[in-house]
Amino acid sequence: MPDRLSDFVKLFEKPKARKSIEYGNYVIEDYLQNLTVTSYEKRKVGPEAAISQFEQQLNILKSIERRFESSLFDIKQLVQADLFDGELEAAKELNKNRFSRGAGAIAGVVLEKHLAQVLLNHNLKNSKSHPSISDLNNALKAAEVYDTPTWRKIQYLGDIRNLCDHNKDKEPKKEEVDELISGVDAIIKTVY
Repeated sequence: MPDRLSDFVKLFEKPKARKSIEYGNYVIEDYLQNLTVTSYEKRKVGPEAAISQFEQQLNILKSIERRFESSLFDIKQLVQADLFDGELEAAKELNKNRFSRGAGAIAGVVLEKHLAQVLLNHNLKNSKSHPSISDLNNALKAAEVYDTPTWRKIQYLGDIRNLCDHNKDKEPKKEEVDELISGVDAIIKTVY
């Protein structure tokens, strides 16, 4: 954070234009030199004045850590969004070429991964080691991350995904998979 560097340095170095040393301009460099100022045999300012300067420097460092973590989170979210968009494009292409079951499976995986990330974003946990779309959806609704209509939509999308992944008696229709893909696309862009 280059914008905070000068603030950090000011708390350490002696100001060039300082005419007298007082509590408000006593810096860490003064502390390191064990500088004490007295007036008429009475102590005016000493090393204890550097404590607030040090605490301010410490807070600057802590804010840098939070900003760095936030930046990494933003980068991860952007990369993940790009990856999801690419996977949904692949699903659209598969469905267009009549590979609806595979297209639905890919879209379902995107939905599942996104819901798992939303759970993490809200510091929520799921008790299952391999939660399904339904498990994740229920946990997010219970935590009031979203409303009942969104929950129902995600349940419906999960049902189409299950048709693609599990039900061998009935083939998913191209239109159903189109709906799954467009629904997942809407969810990953509106539910955080």
